[in-house]
Amino acid sequence: MSITGGEAAAGTTVPQPGPGPGLRLRLQPDHSGPALLDGGWWPRSADPAAELPGLILALDQRYGRVTRVMLGDAGWDASRPRRMKVAGPAGSRVVRLGWFATMPAGLLTAISANGQRTDLVTVPQQTGERDAAVAMEQAARIGNREHAPVILAAIPAPGAGAGKAPEHSQPGRWEWEGGTSHPPEPEPDRPAPASGEHPAGRQ
Repeated sequence: MSITGGEAAAGTTVPQPGPGPGLRLRLQPDHSGPALLDGGWWPRSADPAAELPGLILALDQRYGRVTRVMLGDAGWDASRPRRMKVAGPAGSRVVRLGWFATMPAGLLTAISANGQRTDLVTVPQQTGERDAAVAMEQAARIGNREHAPVILAAIPAPGAGAGKAPEHSQPGRWEWEGGTSHPPEPEPDRPAPASGEHPAGRQ
């Protein structure tokens, strides 16, 4: 289901189905230590109404019930709803969406009801398979020291050297449950955000 720009401006609630099996999300194997990012997500389109519900439900199961998602304006179509109705196993609920022109490129921040904050790099949907796999792997790597804009800047322009993803990064391994093909590495410090901090403060 898609919505018009006028409906989004009015804050219309958007009903959506649950996650499908093709969610392209890679998360760190755990969320216990400090890191710059918690993983990477490669949506299939620029339509937030089609893409966000599945991501939200996946993060629910990993980190706790998501109540708010913050994104940058760039890279998404003009709908940009302010609220989204998400249907999950426990019933439907409304998740608030915040759109910020000042968000760092590619950063998506989800806030759970338990206070958990999850930062993901959002890989542009037009990215080639190999380059998307590399970007998500970097974001989910324990010890990653690259911010979301830096990871995106390393992605070649569409058609420039795109190819098949390496064996350890095939789509079947990009499961939303998380996991990584790399052994544990030392983790960088990622201070806990101060109360009310804008998401951009961590980038």
